[in-house]
Amino acid sequence: MQISDEGYIVKILRHGENSLIVTLLSIAHGKITGFIKSAASKKKLGVYQLGNKVSFNAYARLDNHMPQLKGVELLKSNVAHVLSNSYKLALLSSFCELFNACLPENEPLEGLIRSISLFMDHLESKMWLQNYAISEFRLLYFLGIGLDLGSCVVTGSIENLAFVSPKSGRAVCYEVGKTYENKLFKYPHFAINKHINPTLEDVLDLLKMNEFFLKKNFFDAHGLKFPKSRANLLKILSQMKEENA
Repeated sequence: MQISDEGYIVKILRHGENSLIVTLLSIAHGKITGFIKSAASKKKLGVYQLGNKVSFNAYARLDNHMPQLKGVELLKSNVAHVLSNSYKLALLSSFCELFNACLPENEPLEGLIRSISLFMDHLESKMWLQNYAISEFRLLYFLGIGLDLGSCVVTGSIENLAFVSPKSGRAVCYEVGKTYENKLFKYPHFAINKHINPTLEDVLDLLKMNEFFLKKNFFDAHGLKFPKSRANLLKILSQMKEENA
């Protein structure tokens, strides 16, 4: 195997005294984990950070061998936009741990890479939390557990969609769901229509729904432990909500 690509660092492990094992979400080749010699030096400290976008070359004698990463160059220091903001830092940690846990090695990310790039490359924007929630929402579809939100599960109507059923993953219109509102998730209009500007409450509602379906249909279904940083995220963001109240 020999490839050249760009990608985002989502996991870093020390190996020996001065080498690293790094996992990236690459633009064209999906998740790649590779070995980097002599990477843990002061000179390279700013390159190998979670969230950073880098270019790299990967080499492996056989396809089932861990590749060696060479020529790693920093393209954008995304981590620089989160160091002074504890909420963004928590979001970046959650993103890296969650996506690393969910995505298989060496499989193209297809449309998902657009949502990944939108979040990673715009951490300085006002839509950083919105972009994160949507990237998780797209992850559901990539994993094959996408929701059916096109019409009401009971009436078939495409009007006044207001809720999502945790049981079926189907949309529910307001007239049907209003009696059971406290048992349903809010319909994520802003994740379907990019022209809708969500409130903080809207985004938190989507994060709650994402967490439920990720746990139920992926982590529990595969006997996996839900990532700790993601499990703590809603509690951390609720503090931000209180500060903004």
